[in-house]
Order: sequence, then C-alpha cells, then structure tokens
Amino acid sequence: MTGFGETLRKEREARGVALETITRVTKISNRHLLALEQNQFDSLPGGVFNKGIVRGYARAVGLNEEEWVRRYVSAYHSTAGSQDEETDWVQFAENASKGRRSAEGARPEMRLRWAGVLLLLLALAGFSWFVWSYVRTKVSSNAAPVTAQKTTSAASPAGTPN
Repeated sequence: MTGFGETLRKEREARGVALETITRVTKISNRHLLALEQNQFDSLPGGVFNKGIVRGYARAVGLNEEEWVRRYVSAYHSTAGSQDEETDWVQFAENASKGRRSAEGARPEMRLRWAGVLLLLLALAGFSWFVWSYVRTKVSSNAAPVTAQKTTSAASPAGTPN
C-alpha cells in the first residue's frame, strides 16, 4: 500500500496540476506542499495549519477536502514520530496566554504616554492661542494711533505744526 503523500502526489499528477500552481492559488509554501507529498509531517507548521494545508491542496487539485483531511489525520497518527495534538494545543494556549499577559501589562503605560502627549498638545494649543490673541491685541492697539495721526496731519494746513 502506498503512503498518504505518494497517493496525493499521484492524484495531483493525474489531474495535470503543477505544485507551482497550487502554491500560486493557495499561497501555501512550496516546501510545505513537498513535505506533505513526502510524508514529512514534522516539517509542516503543525496543528490546524496542517489540516488547512491539506484542505487547500485538495481544493486546488479538485479532490474531496474532508476525505483527504481524514486520510491525513490517519496517516499523521500512524507515523511513529507524531506527537499528541492535545499536547501541542496546550503548549500553544499557554504561550498565547503568556503573550496576552505581557501585552496587557504594557497597555496602561501606553495609555499614560498617549495621555501625556494629548495634554502636551492641548497646552501647546492653549499657549499658541494666548500668544496669537496677545499679539493681535498689541498690533491693533498700535495701529489705531498711527491711523489717527495720519488723518490729523492730512487735515492740518501745510507748514503748520500739529
């Protein structure tokens, strides 16, 4: 009896589909497809990703996805080097929860930083408004006497001092 990968490869070749075509259609790495065809399951990413690779491969070739996933699971469990999937998932969940805890611990610091930036921007905007209104008031108060002086000197006769 032939192995899972060899049967999968024969089905692909019988339909005239190249590995490059499957890679282009599914975006699955060519090395993962080769590992699947060569029964090198330890070279695959693991967990549900492997089932996704088998599903994508089967879909691209035109095979029954569920049937080939069942065949893959059977072949995976029959290999001597395969680990229990539950152990893999427990390790994955532990690593994910560790990552979340460290990310959640950094969130208050980030909120504090953004609050500081916002406060600084508001202070800068307030200071800018104050300077603008102060300068505008000074310019308008200095412009009024100059305008009045020009109108007064234009009204007085030539040669008489103001």
